[in-house]
Amino acid sequence: MALPKIDSPIYDLELPLSKQKIRFRPFLVKEQKNLLMAMESNDSDSIEKNIKQVLTNCTLTEKFDVDGLPVLDIEYYFLNLRARSVGEVVENKYRCDNQITTEAGDVKSCGNIMESSLNILDIKVEFNKENQDVIQLTPTISVRLKYPQFSVLKKLKDLSSASDIAIQMIADSIDYIYDSSVEQFYYAKETTNEELVEFIGSLNQQQFSLIEEFFENMPKMEKKVEMRCSKCGFEHSIDVEGLENFFV
Repeated sequence: MALPKIDSPIYDLELPLSKQKIRFRPFLVKEQKNLLMAMESNDSDSIEKNIKQVLTNCTLTEKFDVDGLPVLDIEYYFLNLRARSVGEVVENKYRCDNQITTEAGDVKSCGNIMESSLNILDIKVEFNKENQDVIQLTPTISVRLKYPQFSVLKKLKDLSSASDIAIQMIADSIDYIYDSSVEQFYYAKETTNEELVEFIGSLNQQQFSLIEEFFENMPKMEKKVEMRCSKCGFEHSIDVEGLENFFV
């Protein structure tokens, strides 16, 4: 006799950057097991593959493309998937680094371990309203940028230097280059990666810094955690950000 099947609940979610509306189910025990094994291995390639596979498996919306979504959308989706699958509350530990003076007159770090409970559904995406996606490089040349997509992670794996990683990230984030002197748009999708990398390499430091500002001011998931050290009494205000701090 066949065992009964348990229906999974279904949730709806709107992604913050692409505004794509998706429908998903919680991940299963076997899928969670694979995720935890990947996380414990600290192997970025394994973690990326498992996250991609779980998101693909759990998404009920047709024509869902993980690689085509901005990285932040993937993080936000995965965070909500974790909340609906495992639980909304995560327990984090922080070490108090407040400097205290001992009875002997020495100054040292408090070192007390503080625990905090965080509801990950309370975490919102913070937007910088002043961030502009069109960067004017010269009086006639401008570039329109888009948020890095999940697919760019594959290209970054084979790069070792920070400068090469930064240039490739920018190359993959270019939507188009516009030359107003000839009223010509040069779309990235119609241009080779080598040409885009060469274009970025031809920029001077001031122009490159203008593009860097776009990435420095990109939206991000963060949550301010307020806590008081039970040992020294110091009041902490900790900015928690990054997927690794929420998936526990």
